[in-house]
Amino acid sequence: MNAAIDQPDQPASVPAAPFLAADVGGTHARVALIQATQNAGRGVEVLAYRKFACGDFGGLAELLQAFVASELRAPVRHCVLACAGQLMGDEVLNDNSAWPIHLPSLRLALALDDIVALNDFEALGYALDNPLACSGRLLCGPDRPTDGPTLVIGPGTGLGAAVRLPGPAGGRVLTTEAGQMDFAPHSIREREILAQLAPDGGYLPYEHIVSGPGLLTLYRTLCSLRGETPWLATPEAVTAAAMACSDAQAAEAVEIFCAALGSFVGSVAMTFMASGGVYLAGGFLDSMFGLLERSAFEERFLHGRSVRAFLSQVPVWVTEHGQHGVLGAARWYLERGGTVAAASRHAVAGGPSP
Repeated sequence: MNAAIDQPDQPASVPAAPFLAADVGGTHARVALIQATQNAGRGVEVLAYRKFACGDFGGLAELLQAFVASELRAPVRHCVLACAGQLMGDEVLNDNSAWPIHLPSLRLALALDDIVALNDFEALGYALDNPLACSGRLLCGPDRPTDGPTLVIGPGTGLGAAVRLPGPAGGRVLTTEAGQMDFAPHSIREREILAQLAPDGGYLPYEHIVSGPGLLTLYRTLCSLRGETPWLATPEAVTAAAMACSDAQAAEAVEIFCAALGSFVGSVAMTFMASGGVYLAGGFLDSMFGLLERSAFEERFLHGRSVRAFLSQVPVWVTEHGQHGVLGAARWYLERGGTVAAASRHAVAGGPSP
């Protein structure tokens, strides 16, 4: 399996040998063996790639070791991780992680020279001007390339978002925690849901509504409001029941989910004036594209204010996650070369690997 991504000139310190790139979410991890290439318009090549269920492993070290044991014929000395959450010191902090992620421990367990981490949606942002920008189905807005800031947003185990700002050398990607913004109800029904989930008032992030677990929360809350017992146990089951029109609460949960997603995406698009468009990434939304297309997403995305004229010119695509995360992480790693290596030595201080 091979995939390529355009790559700018690399600093001399970039490792010539293959390295690991992993895209680690709350539910799945995608791991690849990457080789920097010297082809026209330098790029990276995927030498091996696998997708794992995080719940099958006791920790990230065991997951990465499983990939190494099955796919590698020679040791690797470098690794870049795109992780849901934020890097604080030498740990990745995320309430939705399957397990703690501690860089020094991973470095020792895998006998690496260096290991570095970035946010998973930041990595997707670095793939925006490559395969991600050429894939997906148009959900709303004009179907044409535009200039300006570009957003990548994805509800999965959590709710991730990043923005790519145009500029020299491909621009700059900013990670965000937009999914932690306060949920703002737009209907009587949504106010009832908010009162049920936060009966004493206070903070309820969008992530608790607009995510896979959030969809299940919506379904269970609607069952409670109607005095019925929930019988669907997973977000996938809720989506399937809504598609089959076999459960009224499931159908309403999906409708509210899509509408709330539209409000959230529109608000973030307004914040960054995302004239370059919005990419909704992940298999979760891709699998329910028909429901999303028939929902109130577009109306809620456009909002009801003067900014509607601007937002109507912002294209919104739905795209599969695929290898974009590992490719974006590899691009970020190679673009930074020696800077990344220096940062990793500081982050995992304790001497060379054994």
